[in-house]
Amino acid sequence: MTFILESAVYAATFSPDGNRIVFGSADNSVQVWDSSTSKVQNVLEGHTNAVWSVAFSPDGSRIVSGSEDNSVRVWDSSTGKVQNVLEGHTDWVLSVAFSPDGSRIVSSSEDNSVRVWDSSTGKVQSVLDGHTDWVLSVAFSPDGSRIVSGSADNLVQVWDSLTGKVQNVLEGHTNVVWSVAFSPDGSRIVSGSSDNSMRVWDSSTGMVQNVLEGHMNSVRSVAFSPDGSRIVSGSDDNSVRVWDSSTGKVQNMLEGHTNSVWSVAFSPDGSRIVSGSFDNSVRVWDSSMGKVQNVLQSHTNPVTSVAFSPDGSRIVSGSEDNLVRVWDSSTSKVQNGLEGHTNSVWSVAFSPDSSRIVSGSEDNSVRVWDYLTGKVQNVLEGHTNSVLSVAFSPDGSRIVSGSEDNSVRVWNSLTGKAQNVLEGHTNSVLSAALSPDGSRIASGSADNSVRVWDSSTGKVQSMLEGHTNWVWSVAFSPDGSRIVSGSSDNSVRVWNSLTGKVQNVLEGHTNSVWSVAFSPDGSRIASGSDDKSVRVWDSSTGKVQNVLESHTNAVLSVAFSPDGSRIVSGSLDNSVRVWDSSMGKAQNVLEGHTNAVLSVAFSSDGSRIVSGPEDNSVQESDVLPDRLMPFYVRETLSSSTVHQKYTGWLVSPHGGEYLMFVPLDEQFPHHAQILAIPRSLASSVDFTGSRLGTQWRHCYSP
Repeated sequence: MTFILESAVYAATFSPDGNRIVFGSADNSVQVWDSSTSKVQNVLEGHTNAVWSVAFSPDGSRIVSGSEDNSVRVWDSSTGKVQNVLEGHTDWVLSVAFSPDGSRIVSSSEDNSVRVWDSSTGKVQSVLDGHTDWVLSVAFSPDGSRIVSGSADNLVQVWDSLTGKVQNVLEGHTNVVWSVAFSPDGSRIVSGSSDNSMRVWDSSTGMVQNVLEGHMNSVRSVAFSPDGSRIVSGSDDNSVRVWDSSTGKVQNMLEGHTNSVWSVAFSPDGSRIVSGSFDNSVRVWDSSMGKVQNVLQSHTNPVTSVAFSPDGSRIVSGSEDNLVRVWDSSTSKVQNGLEGHTNSVWSVAFSPDSSRIVSGSEDNSVRVWDYLTGKVQNVLEGHTNSVLSVAFSPDGSRIVSGSEDNSVRVWNSLTGKAQNVLEGHTNSVLSAALSPDGSRIASGSADNSVRVWDSSTGKVQSMLEGHTNWVWSVAFSPDGSRIVSGSSDNSVRVWNSLTGKVQNVLEGHTNSVWSVAFSPDGSRIASGSDDKSVRVWDSSTGKVQNVLESHTNAVLSVAFSPDGSRIVSGSLDNSVRVWDSSMGKAQNVLEGHTNAVLSVAFSSDGSRIVSGPEDNSVQESDVLPDRLMPFYVRETLSSSTVHQKYTGWLVSPHGGEYLMFVPLDEQFPHHAQILAIPRSLASSVDFTGSRLGTQWRHCYSP
């Protein structure tokens, strides 16, 4: 995963839960990104010069940054607002860190000093003087009792964090010490230097335990893994190296940056490494394999939602590139790019008759589009935060939307007027769905609960509790008797929609479940996950039937085609994939989004797909494999007339010749105005034992 920025990245680190990455940049800004979706969550502006160091508080609620403007700033990590400006340094602030309990901040500067601050009041508690040159890096010990600092005087010093007295001076480096860090148990210190080496020290005695050599230029940044078994380093030789902290041997060399690597950090679980570079990029690596997990740019973002149209002929996908795309499921071509949203499109859906598309966006609006013209019919405004989920009622008269403003809204789909505001969730509403009869609404929330509402009165009927993390997706079974939910606790749950009791817990995904859907007959459930897979489950037994793998990033949206034969999925890898739901094989890969596809849907006849990506548009395209050939049912051979009435004759779409006669009660493969017959199977259509009789045996020849 690579984040491409407009300026050099001096600092990068994960939040304590690993869900966010914060960057400090030469453009004077601090940026907070979602580490899974690569979406910018916040740009913290206020520094008047380059930001050299950033860190999260232990609970992730605050960010501290140090800058060339000589100041330290404390920010609310959610709102991006400045909480405090800590002033006192007389030169650039090069390094900052929170104490383990979050009550203190330590900073180091080109004024040769280390300062300890009260993180709430912003008052200086102590000034640690002793270095004779710039202090380039500081860190607290895990218990907060000590501070380690690295300096351009070639020394590493260990201080008592309360008294400010020097406990140890670690000598050995022959050039500037750029970075220092404690091991998780506090027994060791690692330091990186312009002498191209790293040293591991006993933090109590100050004795060198190991000298790690291999970098061909200055080592700018070092960090221990959460279990202390590994060390990661970033260097002016453009590489990131992973070392065994006991033996000092290189385990992996991560190459890809095209300029100096100034900042490195492990994710909280140790599975990933983040690196920031002068090549303006941030890369996220698999720490074991040493491979880049993906390449994401600030203007190229994930696919977050996918759905089939009611007739299965189209797929809609929504993405963080702010676009909604509609795809024809026969040709894999984009039919429409619906532009108008000014931020990422998180959810898309077709109306029951496929004539309209609804989309929900981070611009806080819901838009209703005419599918044929691509024109906006209505903009539904009222939500005060991102709209994460949208759906039509079964009769198409209403739209339901769920938002980060914690509410669910019910709208008249024709007038765009709000009919009801459903309030009760205590955190963002991530998903909303209407029951098949339209009488109930199910909503899933970041408060870990699922709620069932009366869609007319807006009253809560039941609250389904059991998930231990955010509920990202909910769906009703076709008969309305069950609800399925997917959560960041990695599980899928099936509930009795009337009693609110759990019927099944489906376990197998190894990461957050972003999307869930029932098959049209209710016998199966599809789920998409951060583990890059789509799973198909037996909805009664909870057993896995198939694991669909080939996406290269998180799967954010899944949907069944109207006949249940196909599944469409949208992913952070910017693609939409169409699968055979029984065999688990990929039939097609729809590419064209320049960012993540957040939402997809089929049209009612299954021939089209609409997608909503992050490029603010909606697009439509064909996605059935080429081996499927469409046959039109017509009353006459007139090429200008296609009647709704089924006469039994299949007529070629080009030329008008009769191809086959199939009476209504024997039609193949199903009753519709448009039929899809696989070319490879056409010669083996078998009427043995049917009521057609032998006279129809030779009516069609391949």
